[in-house]
Amino acid sequence: MKFTSKFTQNRRGYFSLLLFLALFFFTLFAELIANEKPLLIRFNGEFYFPILQKISEKNLGGVFESEADFRDPAVQKLIEKNGWAIFPPIRFSYNTINYEIKAPAPSKPTAENLLGTDDQGRDVLARVIYGIRISLVFGLILSIFSAALGIFLGAIQGYFGGLTDILLQRFMEIWSSMPVLFLLIILSSIIEPNFFVLLGLMLLFSWMGMVSYVRAEFLRLRNFDFVRASRALGASDSRIIFKHILPNASPIIIANLPFLVAGSITTLTSLDFLGLGLPAGSPSLGELLAQGKNNLSAYWLGITGFVTITLILTLLVFIGEALRDAFDTRK
Repeated sequence: MKFTSKFTQNRRGYFSLLLFLALFFFTLFAELIANEKPLLIRFNGEFYFPILQKISEKNLGGVFESEADFRDPAVQKLIEKNGWAIFPPIRFSYNTINYEIKAPAPSKPTAENLLGTDDQGRDVLARVIYGIRISLVFGLILSIFSAALGIFLGAIQGYFGGLTDILLQRFMEIWSSMPVLFLLIILSSIIEPNFFVLLGLMLLFSWMGMVSYVRAEFLRLRNFDFVRASRALGASDSRIIFKHILPNASPIIIANLPFLVAGSITTLTSLDFLGLGLPAGSPSLGELLAQGKNNLSAYWLGITGFVTITLILTLLVFIGEALRDAFDTRK
């Protein structure tokens, strides 16, 4: 309760957390918000869910057995003739090309494309929604695995000390001296990148930031009286680490998680900006920034990418600052 009250007293961090959770929850259901397919179709007394099942034009009274193009006016007339359809608020998916734009792509914002289109005629707002989801999911997954690995190695270093600490520290000094971004660029150019390949490559380096904090906390806590008493009573090393020291070291770990997520998102955006991140065509915030750089006259691309990235990182920093202050015993 004390931590909760201290955290909510930081209004900036508290409202940043609420806004971040709302943004994350909103983008998790991107297919229900931005999609070229209807959410629900009632045709000849039967219900269809195009998002979950493949529906051919023949099922709707047409002549083709291929999947129906629901943006085709002919298909829409077939549905209206014998039923109805409920479309999402944004009738574009991240890869939907709007062939009906009246200006060359990238086109300016209109009532149909609220943030305009990119250089391939795809709706920018839809790509931003899907891009935020990929960035947040990627950052959270990478941070969880990085934190787990960093906590494990930091706990071993801080608890056992001695030769174990020295060897792991020397290894970290060598590993951390490598140019991380350049290595990721080289590896991404050799291995065909996708979501999980990038996750594995970035995990090779992202764990180091957490190790130093955990190691310092374990070095501080391992000589406390409650740890000595547990050791004297015959408690095993694993029990002391996970039952006694780790819970007391958790505040510093939790307070640094938002910054770890922000760093993961920044690295993914950098790789996508350079064209070495997610596969081509993926809804990526870095790819949107690259389009803004390559199309300076299409100002809405650069502004949208910049505002989106800035908003996400700002929210994470404010959350991290609020967590740090809430766990600070001096306050």
